[in-house]
Amino acid sequence: MELAIRLMVCFLLNSQQLASPAHRMSNSNSAPTVTLWRPVGPKELALIEASGMRAFPPRLPEQPIFYPVLTEDYAVKIARDWNVPASGSGHVLRFEVRRDFLDRYAVHEAGGRGHLEYWIPSEHLADFNAAIVGPIALVKTFP
Repeated sequence: MELAIRLMVCFLLNSQQLASPAHRMSNSNSAPTVTLWRPVGPKELALIEASGMRAFPPRLPEQPIFYPVLTEDYAVKIARDWNVPASGSGHVLRFEVRRDFLDRYAVHEAGGRGHLEYWIPSEHLADFNAAIVGPIALVKTFP
């Protein structure tokens, strides 16, 4: 529990820095971006909202990889079929990430042709958050 509280404090401090005008200016809207999706449960959504919808929270020690997905359909499937039974609700988020950042990572197929995702090591999540262009949008909620 103490580790979770420390992670949350670090996340909130980092997200305040990410929302600063100097940081937003470094993410030029003229750079090509890729639209990604993220299914989340209510706890992760609350942390993202606490960042001003600008950043994803740090991964827990047992979560070494951050998995943004490439299609809304895949995100909906996970949110509806996994997050709802596991936590009572599921949410689908949409966001833009600079293509030059994502070019460092391969796209992985996770159990089906339509199940495509990036595997971002947890130690790269702060850099991933810095590569997000604009706000993270909540686009669907289940149930």
